[in-house]
Amino acid sequence: MSMLVILLPQQPPAPDGAVPTVADDWVHVLSPDGLSVAQHGRGRAADCPRADSVVAVVAPAAVAWHRPLLPKAPANRLRAALGGVLEEQLLADDDAVHLAVAPQASAGQPTWVAALNRPWLVAQLAVLRAGGLTVDRLVPAQAPVTEADAASGHFFLAELADGSHAGAEASDDDHACWLSVADAQGALCVPLAGSLARARLARWTSAGAQFSATPAAAAIAERWLGAPVSVRTDAEQALAAARDGWNLLQFDLVASRRGTRALSDFGRQLLSPAWRPARWGLAALLAAQVIGLNLWAWHQQRALTERREAMGQLLLGTHPRVHAVLDAPLQMKREGELLREIAGVPGDTDLEPLLAVTASAWPDGQPPAAQLRYDNGRLSMAAVGWAPNQVAQLRQRLQPGGWAVDNSDGRVTISRSARASGG
Repeated sequence: MSMLVILLPQQPPAPDGAVPTVADDWVHVLSPDGLSVAQHGRGRAADCPRADSVVAVVAPAAVAWHRPLLPKAPANRLRAALGGVLEEQLLADDDAVHLAVAPQASAGQPTWVAALNRPWLVAQLAVLRAGGLTVDRLVPAQAPVTEADAASGHFFLAELADGSHAGAEASDDDHACWLSVADAQGALCVPLAGSLARARLARWTSAGAQFSATPAAAAIAERWLGAPVSVRTDAEQALAAARDGWNLLQFDLVASRRGTRALSDFGRQLLSPAWRPARWGLAALLAAQVIGLNLWAWHQQRALTERREAMGQLLLGTHPRVHAVLDAPLQMKREGELLREIAGVPGDTDLEPLLAVTASAWPDGQPPAAQLRYDNGRLSMAAVGWAPNQVAQLRQRLQPGGWAVDNSDGRVTISRSARASGG
């Protein structure tokens, strides 16, 4: 899987916390497998080669390292808990610091925590994103190692504001050679011109530190060490850092990039020339769907209108007394009831049919009914002395025919069920 490694500027943020202007000019390394260098150069983010993954490398001077006990806090509160633990060690407001925890850290155990200037980092990532590069991983150029691993140091020349490097003859602190060292006690980046690097050299050499240097800084490094160093280009150093397990994109930086990454990747693919046939096909499919839905809706509306007209014509043809169609089914039902009454034919809920139905389902052992009462399709009778099983037997026999039996207040009432009457 191809990898594009972007080197963030070596110059750390200003001490007062101000966000420096980020130039759209990046040193980049393209690797086909994360091991070898296929291409390297410098240019705008939009002009950088594309790869399967993008890894940004933070310069050693831009990261401060702390080793607290990892708080036992839920994932959504871990950042706030870390800020409280490191409150006295951070040199800036908590909101201005981005923190990242070492891989495979365990709660309650000492762990390495990287601290970076958050506004500066967000500005770097924003310029890359504007150029079409969304960083998948953010790694430090050097990170603390375990007790079992040997310390390592790397000499390099400070990067100037224009992107060039100080010359080998430079003696000014801003243009001097720098040394970044990572061991089990942390990671440190110091200029050779000071006394701190010389004071700690004995500790590093006694720990078996292996030193390397960029080609431009190799001569200065060997003169300062008094021993040869291996030469390692910026591209090789960046690839080595990218293979480390660190990822500084944690907490709010992770949440802020998920949706953006997905949308930007999809947008780039969809607008690319290779996707032009797919775009035309998608547009044609959407158009066909819209046209088809409208045709189907028109057909359904027309069928519904024709059915209503047919019902109206049937009503007018069958019942000459009706002159206007308002609700064909309801009017037809009323006219049918009226004709039945005129013809003297009893309806389903008239007294005679109710008596016949009740007689056919009369419970076993029950004497003839007493105190009959008929009221608008409801036949009731006294139920004094009826056993519960007799009421249940009557209900069971009448229910298949669409009749309901109600037993309350000492009376049994028989009527059409709501389902049978269409209510």
